[in-house]
Amino acid sequence: MSISSPPRPAPPPQAILGRRRPSARLVRRATPYGFLSPTIVLLVVLMLTPIVMVIGYSVLDRVVTTNESTFVGFDNYAEVLTDPVFFTAVRNTAFFAGVSVVVHFVLGLGFALLLNTKLLGARTKALFRMVYILPWLFTAAIIAVLWRLLLSPNGVVNYLLQTDVEWLANPDLALPTVTFINIWAGYPFFMVSLLAGLQGIPQDLYEAATVDGASWRQRFVHVTVPQLWPIIISMALLDFIWTTQQFALIWLTTGGGPIVATEVFTTFTYKLAFASYEFSVAAASAVIVLLLSMVLAFFYVRHQKAWD
Repeated sequence: MSISSPPRPAPPPQAILGRRRPSARLVRRATPYGFLSPTIVLLVVLMLTPIVMVIGYSVLDRVVTTNESTFVGFDNYAEVLTDPVFFTAVRNTAFFAGVSVVVHFVLGLGFALLLNTKLLGARTKALFRMVYILPWLFTAAIIAVLWRLLLSPNGVVNYLLQTDVEWLANPDLALPTVTFINIWAGYPFFMVSLLAGLQGIPQDLYEAATVDGASWRQRFVHVTVPQLWPIIISMALLDFIWTTQQFALIWLTTGGGPIVATEVFTTFTYKLAFASYEFSVAAASAVIVLLLSMVLAFFYVRHQKAWD
């Protein structure tokens, strides 16, 4: 007579839930990426794909205009780096961006201090705020047309100065003139940011400094500047990156000329592609500009992490 084994008990509900737990955990981990997927797709399509294509073009010859492209390695980069116009563009870009950032900071801080002072009434501050923010309301095209009219030989500027200077056609004056226009158009970026920083400084710090007998200059150096320093560095780096990529203003005012007096990275690359139709060399120039911009972006991100 055989003895049958007793029936196995049914697994408890906890065991069944435990079997399903890995899939539920996977879904929970994948959910944030699901919400981010539209943004990730846009980044890949609109940013990563064009960058990869440009890098691919930079090591080929006869791209875009023909299907018979050939691999040339770093020949396009050598052509860019041995072109004297490229180094003129480097020098002009450094002058254009460096001077713009410095003067943007000086004007922005000065106007921010004026708008933050208690010596002016609310209506006066509102009027100044409207006037100071005015350049930010115009597009690059409007700014270019406006200043070309003002600086023309028969324009308002020459009339007031009683002269007939060719401001944008003189090789010695074109780059400083375009830099001045960019300064006028861009200082509100610094002003608004620094004004927000000034309004966030605790008044207790100024009161304590006053009790200690500090003058207005000492309060500015030892209270205002240290409190604004993170904002100043961030704005300077962002402004420098933005200014080095400036194209519309220079192209619409001088086109990179006269000759190459105002040639910068962006106009140099644009002319290679759409004036000389050297798309491969233009791609190499664009990659070089991208690498330089990534260096600046690295320092910006590093500074942001240092202050987090």
